[in-house]
Amino acid sequence: MTLNETDRVMALAGLFQACSLVEQVAKNGTTSEETLETAIKSIFVTDPQNVAEVYGDVYSLHNGLRLVRGLLERDPEVVRSDAVRYALTLIHLEKKVRNNRAMMSAIGEGINRARGQLNHFGHTHENLIANLAGVYLDTVSTLKTRVQVTGDLRNLQNAACANKIRACLMAGLRSAILWRQVGGRRWNLVFSRKAMLNECNSLLKGNL
Repeated sequence: MTLNETDRVMALAGLFQACSLVEQVAKNGTTSEETLETAIKSIFVTDPQNVAEVYGDVYSLHNGLRLVRGLLERDPEVVRSDAVRYALTLIHLEKKVRNNRAMMSAIGEGINRARGQLNHFGHTHENLIANLAGVYLDTVSTLKTRVQVTGDLRNLQNAACANKIRACLMAGLRSAILWRQVGGRRWNLVFSRKAMLNECNSLLKGNL
């Protein structure tokens, strides 16, 4: 797989976009079906030739790229958003998951089982979403550190919303793993901020 700034920014945008879905579902109980599909599809692209293959195209990451730009520009509204908090927590959890071979194996097996449903259901079908949510609940949710999701209690207690939240967190974890695979590190957000911001602006400019 290639290792360049474009790949790192796209993978980070995928992470932020998945986490923005978590925030939207938790607070509003709904989200864009198209953006949700992009996130769920990314979970099943486990052996990509490049980062773009994971998300389909750059345009599908438009919302995530805007969040990345806002963070790099230190926009207070973005910096304080729940989506950014979730993303940074997933970056932390990614290392713990990656170092736990049994958990990585269980996640892989769970995704493969869910993959079998794609012959019968679409990527955003409630049955597939529930299956992926179950994988997250049985693996990542068992770690001592967890993503603390906040929002409308009615949504958090609704089974369908809870499943979407967990499935989107799984998509976020997939992007966090991808970000590390293409050389992404937390220190990049500080020491490579200018280069990442330039790349982010370039990608957004070309896909308005």
